[in-house]
Amino acid sequence: MGDAFDKASIERAYARWAPIYDLVFGAVFERGRRAAIAAAERIGGRILEVGVGTGISLPDYARSNRLVGVDLSAPMLRKAQARVAEQRLSNVEALAVMDAERLALPDESFDVVVAQYVITAVPHPEATLDEFARVIRPGGEIVLVNHIGAESGPRAIFERCFAPLARRLGWRPEFRFRTLSDWAEGHGGVRVIERRPMPPLGHFSLIRFERLPDRERRRAA
Repeated sequence: MGDAFDKASIERAYARWAPIYDLVFGAVFERGRRAAIAAAERIGGRILEVGVGTGISLPDYARSNRLVGVDLSAPMLRKAQARVAEQRLSNVEALAVMDAERLALPDESFDVVVAQYVITAVPHPEATLDEFARVIRPGGEIVLVNHIGAESGPRAIFERCFAPLARRLGWRPEFRFRTLSDWAEGHGGVRVIERRPMPPLGHFSLIRFERLPDRERRRAA
């Protein structure tokens, strides 16, 4: 996946971001966060937030939902733990350091997986998506909010040129939607049910996948 884009470099990058992440990205990503939460709450129930980071989104969920948050970065997660304690978020069941590609969680144990600004920041997106699909029940959803790279034109050229620096900062700007749609088609147990442009400038998207009920999965196979 390119220059120095591995778990160790990602951990180092987000350890550096931890003290200032909310200040730098809080307002910029707010619309996307709220859209992801609204999408997740249409299903509701037990929600896993992968890449929970500093826990900035946790207070915005309805208290009727049960939340579990995981993140690769221990410094980011310490911020989340402090937020949960300070705001007495009793609906947060657990926060844990965990690799998104190897979730130490049971099959079909969540109604929704939410991953905000995560899928471009993992070395192996398809393996990560496989894990998301594994831990949701049939009929449940995966909700992503992420930057999606341009297919062509000046923005695509800029993203390719910017990619080496961005990877050192912890993300992959040239990531294409086709990676997600090809994964869903190849997986056979999920389908894309929404792709919606999000601010700023429509360079981000909210993308929803449904895990197919077992009878539909058998027909698709």
